[in-house]
Amino acid sequence: MNIRSIALPLVVAAAASVAALTFAAPPAGGDTPAGETRPAPAFQKIDAWLNSEPLKLEELRGKVVLVDFWTYTCINCLNHLPYVQGWHEKYKDQGLVVVGVHTPEFAFEKSTKNVQEAIKKLQIRHAVAQDNSYATWKAFNNHYWPAVYLIDKEGKIVYSHFGEGRYGETEKKIQALLAEKPRAGS
Repeated sequence: MNIRSIALPLVVAAAASVAALTFAAPPAGGDTPAGETRPAPAFQKIDAWLNSEPLKLEELRGKVVLVDFWTYTCINCLNHLPYVQGWHEKYKDQGLVVVGVHTPEFAFEKSTKNVQEAIKKLQIRHAVAQDNSYATWKAFNNHYWPAVYLIDKEGKIVYSHFGEGRYGETEKKIQALLAEKPRAGS
């Protein structure tokens, strides 16, 4: 048996392992198609609520909800965070509720103390739901950090964006949703 017969299978196995652990890039356009909506799932199996009492989406009907999946060591999330914080500050008195769903990529990110320290350091003032079990992540059928979902006043996901960018488009959608009048009987 020579070294090549041993090394090649190891290299192939290592490459396959890395590929299996790497999240796919967001889809081109990466967002909710125009006109497509679906009911927003409930927040599920949240380990801790930080900066807020526990929130339930059904109790937020009549408000626009921005759900932001993030984790504190993700550079893309950190680049995206100032926009989320800005929207919270700018629109919270107009009916926008921002919920950061902190879903860990690494084991140390499951520590509530570490998440609290990151929230303090990053000066996050909106609600943060700690989703260590990925239950809410799975309920939203999410696959990316960061990921934004906008939920209308009737509780339907009407917009999503994965990854960085499209901040102007997202803000315009927030403004449009806030301007909508709830339907009678909603």
